[in-house]
Formats: sequence, C-alpha cells, structure tokens
Amino acid sequence: MRNVRAVVFDLDGTLVDSRRDIAEAANHALEKSGRTRLSHAELESYVGDGAPLLLARAARLEVTDPRTALMVADFLDFYEAHPIDHTTLMPGAVQALDALAGHALGVCTNKPRRTSVAVLEGLGLAARFASLVAGDDLPQRKPHPSMVLEGARQLGVSVSELVMVGDGPQDVESGRAAGAFTVGVRGGIQAIERLVAAEPDLLIDSLAELPEALRRLANVGQGGARR
Repeated sequence: MRNVRAVVFDLDGTLVDSRRDIAEAANHALEKSGRTRLSHAELESYVGDGAPLLLARAARLEVTDPRTALMVADFLDFYEAHPIDHTTLMPGAVQALDALAGHALGVCTNKPRRTSVAVLEGLGLAARFASLVAGDDLPQRKPHPSMVLEGARQLGVSVSELVMVGDGPQDVESGRAAGAFTVGVRGGIQAIERLVAAEPDLLIDSLAELPEALRRLANVGQGGARR
C-alpha cells in the first residue's frame, strides 16, 4: 500500500504542449543576437533543462557565456509576451486534474517562474495548483532532487506521499532521488527513448490514465514500470 497525498507535474510536454511557443521565443532571441533561426524540431530537442541551457545549446555557447544571459533575457521577454499563442493542454490533462482534485497538486518545472506563471494563468490552470517550483527558484534544477523536495515542503506532505509525473528523464531522476514515486508519460516533448531509459516506476500513455493508475497504486503498492 502507498499513501498518495500529493501529485506534482512537470509543465512542458506533460501538462501543456508548448513546443511551438518555446521555439518561436528561442528563434526571436537567436535572430536578435544576429544568429540564424533553427528548425522547431532541433529546438524542441533542447527543451527540458531550463532556458539557459536551451539558448546555450541553440547558439553553440557555454551556459556561463555572458552572451547566453543576454539571449535568455530576450527569450523571456518575448515568451512572457506570447506565452500561449500556440500552446495547448496535453491530452487527458483536464480529466486527470479534475479526477485528482482531492489531492494536493503542484507543478515542478525547469521553466523560469515568470513564463511558468504566464502559461499557467493564460490557460486557466494556476488556481488548480497549491505549489509551483520553477527553474529559477532554487540553485539547482531537475534532475537534482531539491525541486521535488521543495514541492513536498510547500504541499505539506512527506516526499514518500508524493508522485512526480513527467515526460522526461529529468522528472524521473529528480523524483527518484528525492524519494517520490515516479510516473513517466509518453507522447510529450522529450524523446520516449530517454524517458524509458530513466526507468520510471510507472509508464503511461496519457495523463487520462493517471487517476486510475494512482488508485491501483494505493490498493496494491508500487509494482513496476510498464513499457
């Protein structure tokens, strides 16, 4: 038996399909710095580790390069002004959030706070969550466990009572290192091969499957990952 009191979600690729808006903001920053636009597919492959790494990879710079910081600022300014031009909820997101409304719900994302808030508020999701831990809130981002631990603290639960849900290996690795049960969701922004290789405790095809999966978890214990 596992007592699940809280569920924490990654944002990009898990709750929302934001890839096009992220790519547009990144290309704006690239062009403003005098660089060439990149394909959306290439930019999407850099998503998941936060804006500084995204822009550093796109511009072929070190994340500590001062030029990266300038590009991040341009990226954030553009993205905050256009947070949901093309962003939609992932399939099953509303159903899952409705079904899990009796749990403490949170978001744990490597996305910066200002753009995380813009997306959540723009899509009418912000009021559903009692906690938001964003990529610039703490010294280290996922896969470091500190963000998940902070989410548990904000929600007032033990991390053993928390489930971390995401589409990328960062989500699985941070949740596992913190001591949470981990759920991987196929079909997000990040490559499925990387998600499977991270070995989440449970692997589902859609967020619509999550409420029933957590009910089974509460009844029969942890089990193993389904691939």
